[in-house]
Amino acid sequence: MKLLKLLFIRHAQSTGNQQKRMQGNGDFGLSEEGRHQAEKLAERLLAESWHPSHIYSSPLKRAMQTTEILLSHFLAEPLPAMVSDLVDGELDTPIDVFQPQPNAQTIPLDYADELREFQNGIFEGLTWLEAKQQYPDLCQTLEHSADWIQIPGAESLQVARDRAHRFIQTVINRHRDGEKIWIISHSWILQHLIAELMGCDRSWRIHARNTALFEFWVDRSRWQRIDQNRFNTDLWQIRRFNDYHHLL
Repeated sequence: MKLLKLLFIRHAQSTGNQQKRMQGNGDFGLSEEGRHQAEKLAERLLAESWHPSHIYSSPLKRAMQTTEILLSHFLAEPLPAMVSDLVDGELDTPIDVFQPQPNAQTIPLDYADELREFQNGIFEGLTWLEAKQQYPDLCQTLEHSADWIQIPGAESLQVARDRAHRFIQTVINRHRDGEKIWIISHSWILQHLIAELMGCDRSWRIHARNTALFEFWVDRSRWQRIDQNRFNTDLWQIRRFNDYHHLL
């Protein structure tokens, strides 16, 4: 039975992660450790032959750079053995004669604004210490309340959940059983994306590690059914959840 396979991926470590900043929509790039993490993830997915048929990525730099590193591995074709054995100067024929022609293999890639991280308003780019220095009363209120308090300039929880809903519906409507999709995003919005996919009426805290994998298989052909197949676990499978073993 063919299923639609969805692989959610958190971006690799960014410079903002290193500095413990509330990055939000700030455009922080990958740290050196983050680049190493993305390379390790690429090696793992290659070893598993987890070749995507389509990729969606957040347009923020840390997600884009993670995507670029993964793609660089999957689009690179290894040289034939007869060529790789001779690249030390014994080959007369130019190597590019033996390599695939440009654009011989492509993977469609869409940058989706719905996959951006939480828009956190006046806290964007700050550490918590810096926020407490600049906005002491607001931070004290936040520290002493479990209820949601709107940060000035930030999006609401409902707005975030709505964009997660739009993205999941787009993917479900656009793709079919047998396709394999990468979705590269951020820890906070991933919680809402996963809750939407699973049909939860609440969003649940998930401590997603950098480059963690969340893999779901769904029967797209039965997605709209409202009979007992909703409870048929052959049709809706969680294959891995917050899996970062490639970093251990």
